[in-house]
Amino acid sequence: MREFYPTGKALQLLLALWLGVLMAFFALRWDMIYLTLPIMWLFFIAVAFFKPRLEVKIERILPHDRILEGEIIEVKLVVKSNERIPSLKITEDVPEGLEVVEGSKEFLLSLKKDEIRELSYKIKVRRGVHEFTRIRVSYQDPFGFFKKDRELELYDELIGVPLIEDVITPYSTKGTKITVGPLPSPRIGEGVEFHAIREYQPGDPFKVINWKATAKIGKIMSNEYESERKVDVIIVLDAGYLGANVIDYSVRAAASLMLDSLKNGTSFGLLLSESVPLWARVDYGKRHFFKCVDLLSTAKPDKNNLIAYQVEHLIRTRFPANAQIIYISPLVSEESRKALKMMYYYGYKTIVISPDPYSALKPKSKEEDLAIKILDLRRKAYLRKLSPYALIIDWDITKPLKTAIAEVVRL
Repeated sequence: MREFYPTGKALQLLLALWLGVLMAFFALRWDMIYLTLPIMWLFFIAVAFFKPRLEVKIERILPHDRILEGEIIEVKLVVKSNERIPSLKITEDVPEGLEVVEGSKEFLLSLKKDEIRELSYKIKVRRGVHEFTRIRVSYQDPFGFFKKDRELELYDELIGVPLIEDVITPYSTKGTKITVGPLPSPRIGEGVEFHAIREYQPGDPFKVINWKATAKIGKIMSNEYESERKVDVIIVLDAGYLGANVIDYSVRAAASLMLDSLKNGTSFGLLLSESVPLWARVDYGKRHFFKCVDLLSTAKPDKNNLIAYQVEHLIRTRFPANAQIIYISPLVSEESRKALKMMYYYGYKTIVISPDPYSALKPKSKEEDLAIKILDLRRKAYLRKLSPYALIIDWDITKPLKTAIAEVVRL
């Protein structure tokens, strides 16, 4: 957008000039027109000598494209002018959700030709994807008669990633015993534990041939060994709107558990249950971890949450058999409770981390305090009914997640 237009001050002066000409015409006093010449001369000077093209280049510098939520970072703007601009106003289009905590998003400066200036301000980062799209520049001549505006398209993306806590991922076994840390999962293949003898198959290495059994049976026989691999972990995050006040805590819990899986070399997947579910297949490694963290950064409470349907569909099509499921949900909606039962009926071992949405509320009156206590008692009654389906960690979010896990799971 490039416009050079008169200001309110200029319009008022033009109106005064026109009235002066009319008065001179009706009064037949043509010498009065000479009184308008100084103002007309100022208009001419403003247009002829103070009309820049606003040819400036601006570069935005962010310290990193991923920043932990809550951190304060400095954003720099490097401005270079290809012409002399006596008075330049620069306005940064700060994305909604980013709070300017130091400095200002508006700057007023004077630039010489080929001069380079560095400007800066500080913002507090919130979780989410924040898009910087444009910068507005504007100029007004020294007399205040004319103004020119221009928008510079300048795109940058900043991802506010969730805070991560040092926790140990809880796992469940087939029985009632609960353990923590990576669990081995039996698989037939190359390893150290002998499993059985079978007939030789093309591609078997010579070191696994059992010569004694071969001589006895008359066929080439191979030893089969049992290998161990770490269990697959699937994190299911309920983004239903009824738990909107604890969605940030749920996201941080998911990111923390994924980091623990990454450290252990455990494969993990993520289901972020929104109206359009976001699914990251089971994988491992840093690249996969950052991909999942980026998905978590976008999580928002969703009114059209169909988590039970989404879980059933992915169980049938995507979830690995015998995977461990970590289900993060406040369990305040019937749909979220139905999803837990679905995991149980399909034979998956599940641990529930349930952030208490009522522990985040601060009552302002005795009536509110009583209402919160009643709702909390109702939720705890639901948790007791659901205890046969999974081990449930009722998480008071005023405490660290590590403490909540330790209260239920033997570390």
